[in-house]
Amino acid sequence: MDKKIARQKLGLREDLTTLLVMGGSQGASGINQAVIKSLPFLHDVPLQVIHLAGTRDERLVVDNYQREKIPAYVAAFHRAMEEVYSAADFAIARSGAASLAELAAFSLPAILIPYPYAAEDHQTKNADIFVRAGAAVLLKESDLTAELLAQKIRELLDNPNQRQHLAEVSARLAPKNAAALVVETMERYTQSNHDARL
Repeated sequence: MDKKIARQKLGLREDLTTLLVMGGSQGASGINQAVIKSLPFLHDVPLQVIHLAGTRDERLVVDNYQREKIPAYVAAFHRAMEEVYSAADFAIARSGAASLAELAAFSLPAILIPYPYAAEDHQTKNADIFVRAGAAVLLKESDLTAELLAQKIRELLDNPNQRQHLAEVSARLAPKNAAALVVETMERYTQSNHDARL
């Protein structure tokens, strides 16, 4: 989807750098709190935000953007995710496998904050793959402060070349033949089940 059209659909300006904030199905609250605390350090920057806050924190998040006078589209969730990914220039996200696959598919650079209570700390392991490849910045929730998060946001905001580099590397991590891989896996699975019944 075209960036301009995506931003129009969300009621956002076309000329501002756009940050997408999403916490995923678990752990949205930790990201919401971190971003809310960083907002006082960001009200002087040319930034607008798409923030998917989850149902519990939606009102709180809306109030904080309004107080800091930072333009934002805030929702509990958004059904047409291609709109929010297309409208964004970079993201703050957890590092579940689905989120990372979607960020890569849309070539979105990201500040990754792994959910610290994920089984076997798999989100940190997922994030490490993107960080080592040069597609993302990692922030551990235990190290997170309002100042540090605001600093990382400002760094990406002020460096379009760095955002572009991260985006290019992120795009390379997206499987180009995803549909073919799914079909191949399904065929292999149905063939093995068929063979097992013979």
